[in-house]
Amino acid sequence: MAKKSKISTKLSLNKIFIAGGTGFLGQHLAERLRKDKIPYVATSISRGIDFRDLNNLKKIFKKEKPNIIVNVAAFVGGIQFGYEKPAEIFLNNTLINANLIECAKEFGVSLFVNILPNCTYPGALDKPFKENQWWDGPIHESVLSYGMSRKASWVNAWAYHKQYGMNFANLIFTNMYGPGDHFDEVRSHALGALIKKIVAAKNKNEKEVVVWGSGDPIREWLYVDDGVEAIMRAIKFRTSLGIEPINIGPGKGVSIKKLAQLIKKESGYKGKLVFDTSKPDGAPYKVFNVSKCKKSFGWVPKTKLEDGLKRTIKYYEEIY
Repeated sequence: MAKKSKISTKLSLNKIFIAGGTGFLGQHLAERLRKDKIPYVATSISRGIDFRDLNNLKKIFKKEKPNIIVNVAAFVGGIQFGYEKPAEIFLNNTLINANLIECAKEFGVSLFVNILPNCTYPGALDKPFKENQWWDGPIHESVLSYGMSRKASWVNAWAYHKQYGMNFANLIFTNMYGPGDHFDEVRSHALGALIKKIVAAKNKNEKEVVVWGSGDPIREWLYVDDGVEAIMRAIKFRTSLGIEPINIGPGKGVSIKKLAQLIKKESGYKGKLVFDTSKPDGAPYKVFNVSKCKKSFGWVPKTKLEDGLKRTIKYYEEIY
């Protein structure tokens, strides 16, 4: 509690602009700011704020006068969505990121917190990803369009830091999950899609659930409240973080097969899991080395996957 109080006091005269504030992570961040009594504005396209329109965005900045931006806005989905809409993904995300950074410069924002996805890493890495490997190979084809557009946002940040002296915190998040996540086979990541499929199968007494792919890929999962905590710590430390990216995750991976089995167990489903190897797997391995996170923040995400899954499944069953 002492840490939260310290952050709140430090930011009492600031306003935080949450780009993508009605999305999954944005809603949880807004809730944390409300609890800590920190002024903020949560913006999104669903609230009429189109980040792709620079002139419209400037009007909002002029009105709200924020001095910290947290960019959690994104046009993104799962593997199928990435294959179907690569051009839309690249265009929309590039415009969103570039316009937000330009407005931050024009209106003298003191800190820009840029949330980057783990798919910005090379697709062929097979050991815990270190930040110094970020440029060591091509991004996997399944996420090339989204990953490269988000990686370009770091280049954008680097350029504005170099030319204008702007302050950024570039945080690379591993796959997130938790209450309020997307639960859709096309737009959601594997965890959300699996919860939807398995809980539906339990409710309908279906004998089996078909899981896309072999089940072999290894993924790391970040509980959403831990993601919010990382953002709050980035805001607290501000300029001391530098421009280089920092991995945010628990530093532990699990196979999709094991994940499906855990969801089956936690949801009480008694049927069979069938893995459809005709469907794409995506990159084989995505797990972070989080030593830099621990050094920078004195902290790493703590929520155990089993505990996070229980809360997420309970939320899904209550809402859907």
